[in-house]
Amino acid sequence: MTDNTLLDAISATQEEGRPIPDAATGETMGYAPVHTTADLDAAVEAARAAQPAWAGLGHEERARLLRLAADEIEANAEDLARIIAREQGKPLNGAGARFEAGGCAVWVRSAADTAIEPEVLFEAEGTRSELHYVPLGVVAAIGPWNWPALIGIWQIAPSLRMGNAVVVKPSSYTPLSVLAVVELMNRHLPEGVLTVVSGNREVGARIASHPGIDKVMFTGSTETGREIVRSSADNLARLTLELGGNDPGIVLPGADARAIAEGLFWGIFINTGQTCAALKRLYVHDSVHDEVVAALAELAESIPMGPGTDEGSLLGPLTTPQQFEIVARLVDDARARGARIVTGGEPAEELGAQFYRATIVTDIEDGAALVDEEQFGPVIPVIRYSDLDDAIARANASEQGLGASVWGDPGEARRVAERIEAGTVWINQHGTLNPMVPFGGVKASGYGLEFGAHGLKAVAAPKVITV
Repeated sequence: MTDNTLLDAISATQEEGRPIPDAATGETMGYAPVHTTADLDAAVEAARAAQPAWAGLGHEERARLLRLAADEIEANAEDLARIIAREQGKPLNGAGARFEAGGCAVWVRSAADTAIEPEVLFEAEGTRSELHYVPLGVVAAIGPWNWPALIGIWQIAPSLRMGNAVVVKPSSYTPLSVLAVVELMNRHLPEGVLTVVSGNREVGARIASHPGIDKVMFTGSTETGREIVRSSADNLARLTLELGGNDPGIVLPGADARAIAEGLFWGIFINTGQTCAALKRLYVHDSVHDEVVAALAELAESIPMGPGTDEGSLLGPLTTPQQFEIVARLVDDARARGARIVTGGEPAEELGAQFYRATIVTDIEDGAALVDEEQFGPVIPVIRYSDLDDAIARANASEQGLGASVWGDPGEARRVAERIEAGTVWINQHGTLNPMVPFGGVKASGYGLEFGAHGLKAVAAPKVITV
């Protein structure tokens, strides 16, 4: 037993489960069930059996039950946050584990409260055509390890709201956070409507081709997204794919370095840089380059880093040893190329095996791995530019197009934003999300929209009724 009643409720026994480590200490914090493809088949069968009655409840009753689920998450938010902080590593405070736990309740309520009315497409004497949105059936939700509970909710809540049943496959690195949020929701949902299958790669690979699944929602790497597209060819499951991002930021001439520094910093380092839509490469005009670099370095050196459960921490560990190795490799490569490590550039070994100091790198150009690849960690390459057209071209050169941002005069920034190839472009901010504002990528960052009315329609089938 632990001092976390929610963790006790969802953790398997040592004999039956797989140990899940605390990201900061490496100590076992709980045990995840080990499910198989047979368990997946059973979950899909149960979902198909439960879905018609769930759809038959209608929008108002489903929304009522989802609001109760949101209340349940809110009532247990502290226990949920502490599971997230230990398993994933993000600190409790700031835009951290408490933010994620609270966000789960907010996004469930948003899905419940968003109205979807039939759209009148055509009306003339004697004829009326309406567009309705009806359930698809069973939605598979495959989530990542970086925001496990919140991104899980982004997939689960709209799917349930529109009358689908949902089978959830969490990341094998962070299953406890997802098991916990599903446990809370299932205290108010009919049996079989929402199920977690905590399995390995074999289970994940089976999902996209499963004949009983009507839609797959996936957040993760571009490489895995392509595999899902190929696997879904035979059953023609609908897809929403939110894949990797190598988000650029452009700081315009005349920008106030001190005024934008904090927004830039947290756009880069939220969740210790482990966010798909975090700022990953920063193009700064000659005239303000040195000031921006100095301001970012000052923040990087002053923001406290430590275990997620430490109330004073605002930056945490890398979630997995593999991600730590990627970050270290990219920084070492930049150093070998002659880039200047302004601050950081090394592990924080005194804190634990998976901590890496917040790192600012400059005197680096496109073509370096740190610029061209998604680092997904606490490192930012700052690239100097003198010609704005060139900076825009370099920002657009990536195969990915999830998010981007422009910093400086709002009018000029708006004109630049219109030229950037990304699903979302923020001005004088980066990575801020709103449950009512659609979110999705272009190019190799995937396709399909989440959030708001657009997100609800994405987990439903359009149906035209003509009278």
